[in-house]
Amino acid sequence: MNNNKITTTAATTPMICFCFFVMPPVSQDSGSPTPPSAAVVTFLPMLVATFAAVLPDRLAWYLAGPALGLLVVGFFMVVNQPLGATGAYVETYKTVVREPGAVTWRMFYFLGIPIGGLVAIAMKDDGFVRRSGYDALRNEMSLGTTALVVLVGAVVMGYGARMAGGCTSGHGICGTAQRSPASWVATCTFMGAAVVTTLVIRVISGGAI
Repeated sequence: MNNNKITTTAATTPMICFCFFVMPPVSQDSGSPTPPSAAVVTFLPMLVATFAAVLPDRLAWYLAGPALGLLVVGFFMVVNQPLGATGAYVETYKTVVREPGAVTWRMFYFLGIPIGGLVAIAMKDDGFVRRSGYDALRNEMSLGTTALVVLVGAVVMGYGARMAGGCTSGHGICGTAQRSPASWVATCTFMGAAVVTTLVIRVISGGAI
């Protein structure tokens, strides 16, 4: 492990542990988080990104499973709501436009996702040069076409998640853990559609993607 990984992990982990175990959680009837709870919601994605950078690219199931379970429990402890990212962008936009100065936990969660991603990328040995799995698209398409495909895919996924009332985190992780029949149906639909789409793209691209 290089010095950057050690430094970032050493700085981030105690801060998150302090937020979890020392600062009070948000009350059940509160629509907005207290500053301490907001800090925890912000640092949760950063914690995941930090350890994703330090640990191997793929965690063993017996590590990833319990970690996701603890994340769900921690979210209920902190904000007393299920973890979900679908409405983060929409709620952040509505809050900024309609209620300037108002604060909701989803705003901090929304900010924590890109911040955590930047932390993870910065901690990689090859820095910001490292790319994600979208290289498979870039190898077969121009930058403009790749950007258009990703944009359309994101819009379709976002619309579908809003229509379903949740995404892979809200339905797939939290909803199934709560034994919600609707979440089980939605999750099976997500996964089934993903498998079929992957196979179709693979056939169309001749195995290149």
